[in-house]
Amino acid sequence: MHKVKIKSIKQLESQSHVYDISVQGNHNFFIGNTQTLTHNCDYMSANGQAAMRNLMEAYNENARFILTCNYPHKIIPALHSRCQGFHIDSLDKTEFTARTATILIEEGIEFDLDILDTYISASYPDLRKCLNLLQANSVSGVLKTPNKSDRSTSDYKLSAVELFKAGKIREARQLICSQVRADEMDDFFRWTYDNLDLWSQTDEGKDQAIIIIRNSLVNQSLVADQEILISAMLVELTQIEQ
Repeated sequence: MHKVKIKSIKQLESQSHVYDISVQGNHNFFIGNTQTLTHNCDYMSANGQAAMRNLMEAYNENARFILTCNYPHKIIPALHSRCQGFHIDSLDKTEFTARTATILIEEGIEFDLDILDTYISASYPDLRKCLNLLQANSVSGVLKTPNKSDRSTSDYKLSAVELFKAGKIREARQLICSQVRADEMDDFFRWTYDNLDLWSQTDEGKDQAIIIIRNSLVNQSLVADQEILISAMLVELTQIEQ
């Protein structure tokens, strides 16, 4: 997993109490007059988090630090021990589906449940991403299948789900292997776990899929070529009896 370090910390000229903490592709702000720091800390390197720990130690008497993250296991223990944790659970898939369907109905969008399921399987548990995809592909009051020629709205997971449902297993595997980036591996493994019904409709088959995904996670640090690892895992997953 590629990690980024803090590039700069600078005081903004327009507001004397606001500091812009810049990391690659992201900006977070330290607001001095409210004594609050926010940051997506799971994308900081271990050394960057250690530097944050020193900052917290230096200013703990006059500043309150709020550290945000999507993956708590990527936060070093030293930061965990200095913070009180609050975990915000994701919607389960049933609630996720109900919410997206409700929004489509309220917006007057006609949709086919199978097409909606494709969007949900590709984007769950990211509700914001799902809604963006639904909006981009709602034309003249009807939800369309993804337009693969439009790179701004297409997503390889959408195409992969469609291929899996059509039984085109090898094509789906080749598509995924060609699209997954090195910094997406954690999200990809989570996606395979969040969509167990792609691999089997039975409880026994889903249990088997969990073991396969777990073994691939364990082996991730042992292989030199991530594409081979992904290919092997998808071969195993698609051979589970439905």
